[in-house]
Amino acid sequence: MDKIIVKGGHPLQGEVVVSGAKNAALPILASALLADGKSVYRNVPDLADVVTMLKVLETMGCGTARLTGRNKDICEVAIEGPITPEAPYDLVKTMRASVLVLGPLVARFGRARVSMPGGCAIGARPIDQHLKGLKALGAEITLTEGYVEARAKQLKGATVNFDVITVTGTENVMMAAVLAKGRTVLENCAREPEVEELARVLNKMGARIQGAGTSVMTIEGVDSLKPVDHAILPDRIEAGTLMVAAAITGGNVLVKHAQPEHLESVILKLRETGCTITAEEKGLRVKAPKVVNSVDVKTTEHPGFPTDMQAQLMGLMTVASGTSVISESIFENRFMHVPELHRMGADITIQGHTAVVKGVKKLSGAPVMATDLRASASLVLAGLRAEGKTEVARIYHLDRGYERLERKLRKLGADIRRVKA
Repeated sequence: MDKIIVKGGHPLQGEVVVSGAKNAALPILASALLADGKSVYRNVPDLADVVTMLKVLETMGCGTARLTGRNKDICEVAIEGPITPEAPYDLVKTMRASVLVLGPLVARFGRARVSMPGGCAIGARPIDQHLKGLKALGAEITLTEGYVEARAKQLKGATVNFDVITVTGTENVMMAAVLAKGRTVLENCAREPEVEELARVLNKMGARIQGAGTSVMTIEGVDSLKPVDHAILPDRIEAGTLMVAAAITGGNVLVKHAQPEHLESVILKLRETGCTITAEEKGLRVKAPKVVNSVDVKTTEHPGFPTDMQAQLMGLMTVASGTSVISESIFENRFMHVPELHRMGADITIQGHTAVVKGVKKLSGAPVMATDLRASASLVLAGLRAEGKTEVARIYHLDRGYERLERKLRKLGADIRRVKA
């Protein structure tokens, strides 16, 4: 098992390229199930979660390939024979997003058997809204031996009002509705850029989706879809993480391919800290101030401040001037990085779903342990600022969502390396 060792105190300088978006790649790979033939996906990040999704598709009988050399960001998924519409527990338990095959399978093949994803470190994350939507479209749902079984001879359009905003639920039901007979209206939809991106891909395949990126989507069902060739949008959370890396080290970094329209809430908060952020032809430039100001933030659904950036911003606030209040409204267990930041000298008090962070003059390097994906990024960022050596263990969490983050940071001047634990 690998770990990352960081020696802090080096302001980051230079340019860094953002990889493709994990949270767009996963549903898009699942959408390949909706059409016969070979789909080609470009700018696919080389991540553990992507590997898992490809394994799920392979288990079903899909042909998958990741090209090598200069084309290493290209994945191919081919459906050229019979499909076994089942996602087994041993794969789903390692990545909750595997449940995204449920909608495409029942829509295209009339049945699906997908393991229940179970709990998650950062919160319960139930799939009840996925099942509600599929039932509304006419699927018969049964739960047996830890699996969801869905059947439908032909899904039919319906109105689905999600009780809570759910990204994967919106995506799953959207993928089912594109092959349903008639019109489907989805209300209280997730509005994330990754949802828009999936709709963009489905429309390129021949679907008829309107309203993606708003709270209401209208989908006119079609009889069939065709394969697609598509380049996936840049990862806004990786871009935000790299922007905070520049800020916490007092650096000056051009984050190439960062999309300003997808990062408005993050940009706003970083500007409040005193950072200068300017849009350039190739991306966003972040110039850090000598002293970072504290800011308050509350995570909310897009277009609000993303929960996936909360841990990283908290890392920055540990060394800010003043006191910040960070409220987490999306997941109930998303402060697990706090005890590890305490080990580095941070002054953080948790009050329910709120963290009060009093900035300190310095952090000290220490052995710390990652508990989830974004927590691991927070600890790496803190290590970039801390005096001395920080060792981050259990970085398999990091590899689920960041493509060789340590290499990108090292090119910017960080003293960081990956070693065998």
